[in-house]
Amino acid sequence: MKEFAYERAFDVAGAVALLGAAPDARLLGGGTNLVDLMKAGVERPTLLIDIRRLPLDAVEVTDDGGLRVGAAVTNSDLAAHPEVRRRYPALAQAVLAGASGQLRNMATVGGNLLQRTRCGYFTDVSMPCNKRVPGSGCPARTGEHHNHAILGASAHCVASHPSDMAVALAALDAVVSYETADGPGELPIDGLFLPVGDTPHVETALPPGALVTAITLPPAPLAALSRYRKVRERASYAFAIGSVAAALDVRDGVVRDARLAFGAVASRPWRARAAERALVGGPARAEAFSDAADAELAAAQPLPGNAYKVTLMRNLVVAVLSELAEETAR
Repeated sequence: MKEFAYERAFDVAGAVALLGAAPDARLLGGGTNLVDLMKAGVERPTLLIDIRRLPLDAVEVTDDGGLRVGAAVTNSDLAAHPEVRRRYPALAQAVLAGASGQLRNMATVGGNLLQRTRCGYFTDVSMPCNKRVPGSGCPARTGEHHNHAILGASAHCVASHPSDMAVALAALDAVVSYETADGPGELPIDGLFLPVGDTPHVETALPPGALVTAITLPPAPLAALSRYRKVRERASYAFAIGSVAAALDVRDGVVRDARLAFGAVASRPWRARAAERALVGGPARAEAFSDAADAELAAAQPLPGNAYKVTLMRNLVVAVLSELAEETAR
């Protein structure tokens, strides 16, 4: 066992100071991802900073009618919060689909957002992996990759992002707040996760030593009829093989506005902007929904073992948007 130090932080400034003093430190919230990676030898921190006592566990309505969710809010509390369920149902549905009840009781919003890939080659330290050891290779390209990326991948990494919650946040234009030794900062969630390119080990645009403090959801009337749908290989807790977060505003049979994001198809939550553009101004019909999905999936570059995801995602988009269109027409 690799020895490590343990410190408990009681305020944000103290946590940031501890993080800055030890480059190999890691933040411990619920530990549902980090502890697993430590057991596997993937993460080897010299210091664990326990941030469970930080005052970041509130869900608050903002002055403009959005919601601000503290990074230490548990997934269970987020999914059960009445304002989340009323204003952003896709987010509550995504969190409930994301894990077992026991894990949701422990996992935090900040940790869920920043969880690392569940690629089997990444978590097996006997295998090469460019995310874990830059330049060592990506055996998933020719090995087991049935649940890997079809969009935005590269020759250096084809892993997919595991979070369900982050997919809903991407569709809802969430903004991530963080604190560093130099002060606070913000990133739109679209800018938080970096393309894999030739540096897949650099996963986010957060500056060094940053502590995520909150996620803000802007006011969005169409989000009240949003939906999250996840396809997985078994009915019990499992990672997605494809998912969709969507919100739709339909008037007189015409799509006036749309929000759409895909999960389990890229190294990051995939905002389907080409599909959104194709939807707006068009008819709220299954044929148009299929065309919009095709507009987004035209960029897909599947590997031999995951080409099924193109068809799966097209069908999933049509099903979810058709349900939303029917609901908005009532």
